[in-house]
Parts: sequence; structure tokens; C-alpha cells
Amino acid sequence: MQRRTWDALRKSLNGLINKVNVANLSNILPELFQENLVRARGLIARAIMKAQLASPGFTHIYAALVAVLNTKMPENGELLVKRVVYRFRRAFKRGDKVVAIALVRFIAHLVNQQVVHELLALEVLTLLLANPTDDSVEVAVNFTKECGQILAELCPEGLRAIFERFRGILHEGEIDKRVQYTIEGLFAIRKGGFADYPAVHEQLDLVESGDQITHETTLEEKIDCEDKLDVFRFDPDYSKNEQMWAAIKKEILGESDSDSDSSSGSEDDDDEDDNEEAEQPPATDNNVAIQDYTEQDLVNLRRTIYLTIMSSITHEDQERTYLRYYGLLSERFCLIKREYQDAFDDCFAEQYSLIHRLETNKLRNVAKLFAHLLFTDALPWTVFEYIRLNEEETTSSSRIFIKILCQELSEHLGMKMLKERFLDEIMQPTFAGLFPKDNPRNTRFAINFFTSIGLGGLTTDLREYLKNAPKLIMEQAKAAEDSSNSDSSSDSDSSASVVLCRKVSGVYGRHEEDFCSPGSDSVFVTRDISRRLACSYPGARAMNAGGCDMSNASSASNPLVTNSLMTTH
Repeated sequence: MQRRTWDALRKSLNGLINKVNVANLSNILPELFQENLVRARGLIARAIMKAQLASPGFTHIYAALVAVLNTKMPENGELLVKRVVYRFRRAFKRGDKVVAIALVRFIAHLVNQQVVHELLALEVLTLLLANPTDDSVEVAVNFTKECGQILAELCPEGLRAIFERFRGILHEGEIDKRVQYTIEGLFAIRKGGFADYPAVHEQLDLVESGDQITHETTLEEKIDCEDKLDVFRFDPDYSKNEQMWAAIKKEILGESDSDSDSSSGSEDDDDEDDNEEAEQPPATDNNVAIQDYTEQDLVNLRRTIYLTIMSSITHEDQERTYLRYYGLLSERFCLIKREYQDAFDDCFAEQYSLIHRLETNKLRNVAKLFAHLLFTDALPWTVFEYIRLNEEETTSSSRIFIKILCQELSEHLGMKMLKERFLDEIMQPTFAGLFPKDNPRNTRFAINFFTSIGLGGLTTDLREYLKNAPKLIMEQAKAAEDSSNSDSSSDSDSSASVVLCRKVSGVYGRHEEDFCSPGSDSVFVTRDISRRLACSYPGARAMNAGGCDMSNASSASNPLVTNSLMTTH
């Protein structure tokens, strides 16, 4: 008996689903709730999906049916959503374009009916446009047409990002011309506010917003389709479960019966209500105050401003995301003339010096543009001499700029080639600021910076230098000590140490750090007392312009006049 009941239930559900349309949907729903939908969870989900795949043009009707069913039986709605998402993932992996288009259309209308969260729609679009092909872009265009209006209302920022991705694909020009035309058509549809693709038709808007139950299913989660619900299983508690369903059915249909009775059976109450309404004075324009909480005017204004800006192509426009188109254009300019390279070199220096004034999006765009010019060798790598990577001479903005620049170079050149570029012996003076070795503190800062951004492989040379830094410091200190000892021994032979010098027949140097060439007759004075001492010898004249005029002095009468260069102070 249970088997016969199961078969009858399956046939009844298939018949009801197959004959549903806009006109009879309100009549089909009560008949549908007459069946045991708890026992038929798998059957009804299977029947709806089968009918939708066979007739994609009726997808919006099946979505409206599911929306009503979901308000009364949320478990049934959730099972259907999971199966649709699972089937779409499988069709996408197999490259089944026909099934994928039908299923994304179903997902779009389920989003329109708020059966599933709008984030699922953004995930689907992101998946389709991650590695764009002719088929995936075409499916994404069809999907956006179906649910674009609801996304514009519920998630405008996400939809804006999707259209930026469409714009980038269009500029790259790597897809077929026919698909490019479909993208251009999508932009035209968006400009018209998706007027030809309404989210919900008026006849199918059957669920109040307060009664909607939205499921948050995602593409990444593990999905259990519960396929065992599609086959017959013997139920030892059959009578008990049937009684439970009878109570549920009475609760569902009883509410609708009471609603119909209150609308059609209680004629006296209706007459009284009509009389009361007739007695009330008609509302005039002065008494009616309409408050618009939809903010539709604000949405339209923002849309108009956005479309006006994004449709402009003047030099003053600022895109929200970096477009490869501008990088290719700049590359071509640099390769045409050397003057353009010099101009972009100056722009790099100027932008880096003023990078703290840019917003994050603009900063990212600038970094990606210069990265494109560098990895294509359109711009010489000598621009890195403007960068000094240390804690004192960088800001958070400049560090973000360096991070994006180096990460883009690593992505396009590869870590191995980028490291070879930075280790080029000829270019080491250029990269001295980016990989500092002047101070262990700066070296350590650079190592930590590149490690934190995932480019620690570039710091091998710096780590080796930092490892040997104590030894180098000891050697330098020892050399300095030896030099100071020799200086002190030289100082003991004369009363003045060094810096101001002149030839006997010449004039004094410009300042106290001028040096004399070896073998010249020179006078060395470091302090005022030394000057006075030098000038006190016979033959020395009075001080003139910061020193003594020793033109008449001789080495015999003045011990400070020597014929060789002494060491510096």
C-alpha cells in the first residue's frame, strides 16, 4: 500500500508542476499543499528541477512557486536550492553550457524571489569571470540580465565590481567579437535600469517581504543533496507520520480557508465595512502626505552620476580599478620616443614623493601602471633610485606603493627572474636604497618588509650581509683605530693638525677641509691658536681673509711650512 501511495504521490506532483503557469498558479498551490510535502521533499524538488530544465522560459514561474512553498515548508526550499547549486557546479566543471545557462537562470530568479541570498549571485559571477572564456562570459551576461535589477537594489557595490570586471574583459579583447557585443548590450541594459528584465513580475509577486525566508547557501560549502529522498523507503511509522502531515496541512490550508471565508463568506461584515467606508469623507489632496522610503530618487541620481563618469573618456577620468589598457598605451608611448621614458621617469619621482596624498585605489592604480612599464622594460629600472626603504624615510602609503609594485613585478616576471634583476652588479647603486646596507637597522627593516609581503626570497643577499655585519664593523673599527694612531703620531711632530692648506706661492683653500697634493709646500692650520702660532714665526705677515699671507715665508724660518702633505684631521 505504501508503494502505491508513493507512486500516486509522484505522479500527482509531476502533473501539478507540469501544468503550472502564470494564470493558474494561485489554483495550483492549494492542490499542491494537499499532497504530503514532508514525505515528498525529494520528489517535488526533482519534479521542479526537471520541469525547469525542460522549459527554461517558465523559470520565473517555478521560482515564484518555490517562493510560496518556501514560506510554508522552508526545508523543501533549502533542499531545492542545494540541488540547483550542486547541479550548476557539476555542469560548470563539465563545460555543459546548455545546462549551466538554465541553472544560473533558475538561481537568478531564486535570488529575485529572495529564496536564496544575493551573495550567491555574486559568487556565481565571480566564478564565471575568474578565467573568462567565450562560454563563461556569455553565461555570466545572461545571469546578470536576469538578476541585475535586484542586485542593483540590494548590493550595488558588488554589481559595480562585476561590471568593472566586464569592462576589463572588454578592453583586453581576448574573447570573440560576438561575446564582446553581448557585453556591450549588457551595459546598455544596465543604463536603462534593467527595464526589460524586471526582478519579479507583478503577477508573480505572491510573498510579502516579511514572510520571505532566505537561505544562505554558498558555492564553496559542502552540499548534501539527500538523493535518498527520491526513492521509495518503507516507513514503519506510516500512520503516525500521515497524522502529523494532516495537522500541518490543516494549519497551512486552514489559514487560507479562513482568509477566503473572511473575504467571501461573511457578507454581512463586508457590507458593514463598505458602509463604514462610504460614510467616511473622501480623502483630498490636502490631507494626503506620501512619504517615500524606497530612496528610488537617490538610487537613480547615483546611477546617473556613475554612468556619466564611467562613460567619459577624457584625460581627467579616474577608473575605480586598474585597466591593462592604460598600461599598454603607456608602454607604447615609452617605446616610441625616449622623451616619453624621461617623462614617465619624472612622473615616477613625483608620484612617489606625493604618494601619501593618494587614496588607496588611486595608489594601487599608480603602482600597477608603473609595474607594467617596468616588467615590459618600457621604463628603465633606474627609477628605483628614488626609493629609500627605511623606517624614517617611508610612510604607510609609500610602503603600500612599494608592496604593490614589487608584488606585481613578481607576479609577471617570477621570483627567480626578479631576484636576478635586483642582484645585477651593474645596477647595485640604483637598488642601494631599496636594499640598504648602510646601517644594520635599515637592513633589518628591509628584510622584515619584504618577508611580510611574501617576497622574502629577495632578501637572501641582505640576510648574508646582516649575518656578517658584526665582523665588518670590527674590521672597520680596527682600521679606524690604526688610522687614529698614525694621526696622533703625526700630530706629535707638529703643533697643528690639519686642514687648511695652501701652496707657498698660492692662496688659502676655501674651507677647513681642503686637501693639498703630496709634495707641495703647504701650511696646515686647524685652530685659531695654531693660526696665531703659525703667523708668529719670522717672515709671516698679518692674518688676511681667514689665514696668514705666507708668501714671503720660507721653510727654513717657519717650521709649519713643509714640503709634503700631512694627514687630515
